[in-house]
Amino acid sequence: MDRPRIVIFDTSLRDGEQSPGCSMNVQEKLRLAQQLDRLGVDVIEAGFPIASDGDFEAVQAISASVRRPIIAALARACPGDIDRAWEAVRGAAHPRIHVFLATSDIHLKYKLRITRDQCLEQARESVRRAKALCPDVEFSPEDATRSDQDFLCQVVEAVVAAGATTVNIPDTVGYSTPEEYGRLLRILRERVTGIEKVTISTHCHNDLGLAVANSLAGVQAGARQVECTINGIGERAGNASLEEVVMAMRVRPDRYPYETGVVGEQIYPSSQMLAEITRVSVQPNKAITGRNAFAHEAGIHQDGMLKNPLTYEIMTPHSVGVPDSRLVLGKHSGRHALALRCEQLGHQFDRRELDEVYRKFVVLADRIKKVQDSHLLELIDEVCNQGRRIPPSSAAIPFARAASAAVAGSHEVQLPFAGAAPDNGGTSSIPVTFADHHGDQEDYLWGV
Repeated sequence: MDRPRIVIFDTSLRDGEQSPGCSMNVQEKLRLAQQLDRLGVDVIEAGFPIASDGDFEAVQAISASVRRPIIAALARACPGDIDRAWEAVRGAAHPRIHVFLATSDIHLKYKLRITRDQCLEQARESVRRAKALCPDVEFSPEDATRSDQDFLCQVVEAVVAAGATTVNIPDTVGYSTPEEYGRLLRILRERVTGIEKVTISTHCHNDLGLAVANSLAGVQAGARQVECTINGIGERAGNASLEEVVMAMRVRPDRYPYETGVVGEQIYPSSQMLAEITRVSVQPNKAITGRNAFAHEAGIHQDGMLKNPLTYEIMTPHSVGVPDSRLVLGKHSGRHALALRCEQLGHQFDRRELDEVYRKFVVLADRIKKVQDSHLLELIDEVCNQGRRIPPSSAAIPFARAASAAVAGSHEVQLPFAGAAPDNGGTSSIPVTFADHHGDQEDYLWGV
């Protein structure tokens, strides 16, 4: 049976750019849009044309240059914004105008200072105006998750009747929980006349760390578009992370049986390009794209990885464009990883010598956190009085791994995967054997 296709709407260039310190100029936005095209996203929200001449120029340039995906421009629910958005995207192969208007009472009273009736009429007329210009119109009731549900249903029904093709339900301030968000979408699907004719979209913020969970709950409740950003950048705590949403579906198709058009191998290059352009680093422990996402220091994990990467990695690094897994040598490392690194540096030891190197290594790692190759060579010298460079005769280490680990000053062991994890429950092992193999429980010194 074919799995439902989820439209990936990337708003890194619009909502993502609103992150403090993440603004981009025209050329930077065009460069990232071209990478998003390679990534395979379905919709690129290129900017907010009314905001500045620069944003208008960027949307216009992207519309002219990036031809496969839909190019969307954001507009408030007023004529000037809508006309400016259309002017920016009218040259796109697949243009979209994205209109938004707040519907929560707190926004209506304190921000917009209009009544519910005025809001309803403004939403309806704005969508009509956008539809007269562009066949593809998206409408977002801002702060939908804090809006009165009866009124939200009224507004959504009005914009669907006015011609909206996509209705986005934003959790603008990241207030909702997955159960609440899924229930809200089910209520809209049950009560709004004509909603079956449009695409329902999610747009979830991460103020409580639930953006991805809420987005996935929305998909399970019937949403078929997810609005997200590379690295989860965006206002305040950010948006739902594109890479996390996509890989959750790919790693757990039993729970999320949906398809996307995203090219997995382009995820990490996209993340790195965004970090380079914005000069905002990815947090080390960020899922999928953080530098520690495929790094292992604990001895028990390293031992498992050397025997079979599937013991501690639920996806291959290559599946998201990361070059290799890494074994980081630190105080939690075990003898197996240390022995492998020593062999890659040209030194092979019997059990007694390795024990002595390991004891000195742990003492040093306690003091300096990460042991570099230069430190390791000094320890080897101390134990053996002079370095013994003996070609590893009984260790079958793939050439690619040995070569990648031979970088001067490296303190990490690279573990390339031969391919994707097998579906039949088989193993994808890396052939590593030692002349003096330690007991199977040797590296189970450190907790999980």
